[in-house]
Amino acid sequence: MRLEARTMRLLLCLAQHAGEVVSIDDLLEEVWSGVVVTPDSVYQGVASLRRLLGDDAKQPAYIATVPRLGYRMVATVGPWVDQPMAPNPGLPVLPEEALAAPIAAGPTPHPRRSAAVLLVAIAALSLGLTVAFLFHGNQTVNKHNASATPGAPPKSVAVLPFLDLTTQAMNEEYFADGMTEELIDKLSKIPGLRVPPPTSSFYFKGKQVKLADIAKSLGVAYVLDGSVRKSDSTLRIAARLIRTDDGYVIWSETYDRPLDNKLTVQDNIASEVAKALSASIN
Repeated sequence: MRLEARTMRLLLCLAQHAGEVVSIDDLLEEVWSGVVVTPDSVYQGVASLRRLLGDDAKQPAYIATVPRLGYRMVATVGPWVDQPMAPNPGLPVLPEEALAAPIAAGPTPHPRRSAAVLLVAIAALSLGLTVAFLFHGNQTVNKHNASATPGAPPKSVAVLPFLDLTTQAMNEEYFADGMTEELIDKLSKIPGLRVPPPTSSFYFKGKQVKLADIAKSLGVAYVLDGSVRKSDSTLRIAARLIRTDDGYVIWSETYDRPLDNKLTVQDNIASEVAKALSASIN
């Protein structure tokens, strides 16, 4: 799978400390070194990595959340071991007797003839590697082009259910769902912007589905996702816009609001996100 450089560094950092709790500060220092960001970048990075790995935050197979401490890689981590190559079905399989039999000694080849044969072999090998490289490159380009959603309107966005990342037992899930519905309502009022209904978006709640498959299923060029967290009397809502043909984040923002009137918070945040996305997609 294709990972962004920073997402790869996050994965490596957790893998290098497999079984250990890595704090938010340590992740910021190792992965976001030299960049001024908030801990929300870590939360979004882990959420993105979980989505790519097909991991579930409630029942993690790769990355577990340790409340108030950080994250821990719970998957078994070890060195890469090359798998033996499968036999070529186009070649005959020799019996063990033939493989064990000594090779009959033949006449000693002429040095110049041996050198010429060696040069021909090297040239043939180089040609074969070149052809293989070009074929693989062509296949990669075709695969990348095929990943783009065919026929998706350029001004179309799907709002995925926001994640509840509160340290308590998912006690802001209802607010996250309401945030998702409010965003769908606000975005659908932007002239010319196509937005799938909540029933389509909430189908993917709790499911580990690749971004390309979501885009193909909903027929959209962009996907908006985000998260909700609470600290004391403050709510933090993070949102990001992802381009589905290459998986790059083209816009992101974090909003902190007092926890006094959740409906007002949902309405205000949804309005601000709608304005920002209207400018980004145009």
